[in-house]
Amino acid sequence: QEDLEALIAEFQSLDAKKTQVIESSCPPPSPRLNCSLCAHPERDELILFGGEYFNGQKTYLYNELYIYNIRKNSWAKLDIPNPPPRRCAHQAAVVPTAGGQLWIFGGEFASPNGEQFYHYKDLWVLHLATKTWEQIKAPGGPSGRSGHRMVACKRQLIIFGGFHESARDFIYYNDVYAFNLDSFTWSRLAPAGMGPAPRSGCQMTPTPEGNIIIYGGYSKQRIKKDVDKGTLHTDMILLCCSHICSLLADRWSWSRLSPSGVKPSPRSGFAVAAAPNNRCLLFGGVQDEEEEESIEGDFFNDIYFYDIGKNRWFPAQLKGPKAERRKRRRGRQAEAEAAGGEELQLPPPQGPLEIVKEVVAEDGTVMTIKQMIPGAAGDKDGSGSDEEEEEEEEEGGALGQPVEPCPRSSAMVAVKHGVLYVYGGMFEVGDRQVTLSDLHSIDLHRMDQWKVLLEMDPKTQEWLEESESDEEEDDDVEGAEGGEEEHEESSEEDSEDEEGEQQHPAVQPGEAQAQYLARTEQYWLGLARSHMGPEAKDKKVLKVAHAMAKTFYEDPI
Repeated sequence: QEDLEALIAEFQSLDAKKTQVIESSCPPPSPRLNCSLCAHPERDELILFGGEYFNGQKTYLYNELYIYNIRKNSWAKLDIPNPPPRRCAHQAAVVPTAGGQLWIFGGEFASPNGEQFYHYKDLWVLHLATKTWEQIKAPGGPSGRSGHRMVACKRQLIIFGGFHESARDFIYYNDVYAFNLDSFTWSRLAPAGMGPAPRSGCQMTPTPEGNIIIYGGYSKQRIKKDVDKGTLHTDMILLCCSHICSLLADRWSWSRLSPSGVKPSPRSGFAVAAAPNNRCLLFGGVQDEEEEESIEGDFFNDIYFYDIGKNRWFPAQLKGPKAERRKRRRGRQAEAEAAGGEELQLPPPQGPLEIVKEVVAEDGTVMTIKQMIPGAAGDKDGSGSDEEEEEEEEEGGALGQPVEPCPRSSAMVAVKHGVLYVYGGMFEVGDRQVTLSDLHSIDLHRMDQWKVLLEMDPKTQEWLEESESDEEEDDDVEGAEGGEEEHEESSEEDSEDEEGEQQHPAVQPGEAQAQYLARTEQYWLGLARSHMGPEAKDKKVLKVAHAMAKTFYEDPI
């Protein structure tokens, strides 16, 4: 702990040397996880702060502040004196006060080897109009934690849950604190009734009436020495505020909610945001399958809406562009006419559709990821729209989408002017973690199609095996800044890998893809196994091997 505090102090002394505000155009942020992404309350901007990056050996922490200009689709880096120390898994909330304020609480700092953690309990505010950071020192706040949730509600910041982890033990919380944005004072709430079990990473959404909805989350318990059991929570609880009069304190109480509709499958690592029409949304996540000592995860890229007024869940259905919808209608009409005017019998609605995708990194690694698309059978009155719109939703349903974010967990999301923005996140292939830095958007009113605002650059993907750790001894300070050396080494490794690709079995003249696969399958199986490790399932290795062979067949080097 003392080592971490010394490292944090060293970083802060470097930050203290900054004396002026510098805003500069820059490339998009490097890949990172567990940062915060918020919509500016007054401008067409998104604000990204902090985060972490793990390359297989080393953990890098950030306290950089980036501004994304929505209209220009461009990034700027904002260097402001005396920022909060580097952190990840914190929480941020914006309020419109005095030209806009970004409030940040808690989070964690990890040692470079990822084995020690320091949990913050500090509160900061970024004054957006004056571009100044200010630490708010008020007694009586929550203990140090990360993975908690914080929302702005009726001139208060409400904080719930989270966890604290040390080298020997961990604890999950279910306490609730309120920070008054007028008096700058903390109070610990004591709601009546049975509260939710301790958890982190849950959904926390304020309602127009000043109540707060909590859904899902994750916690773990130690069942015996060195053996922990994780729990995916799927319950929904309402934290209700009864405001009697201005002279008396608000009264808070817990009550259980039993929503109707089609609920999200159990998962952790999902992202949440407030949506138009008195709804909130849930995006992505992962459902881990624990098998003996290994854990494999199914990652998602679906959207679920929760209608606050109707207390109902429903899966989002992409309608597709209008032109495509008209083509589909015309195509069906033509088929019906060709059949002698008889009514065309559509196939029965399908359940969730599982699609397997492959992402090819620059080093030739093919990463297979699962994607679950809710079937058009979904929730018939899903969007609460009229029959014609429902028909279009069913037509657009589970048909192939031209672009969409790949399945992921721990994505950062924000909503501005009814448009959802999804930045980054991660997925895993065997023992390898892929940290994303792409940016997608979708209009939540139209729900017609995803737009790709920033592609993932494979060059930013670096994964170092543990056996290589002795070779790399980067300076911690430079590493935490983003590690330029690290990316140079990565490009050298990439070039070596490219030389290795020359050894792949050549495609013979006139050879069909199926023939090529049959002739070279054992080679690609061996290559896939070497990338994914001995723990990967044979079925997944086979899929990756076939994908690698297909990729090479279509574009041999």
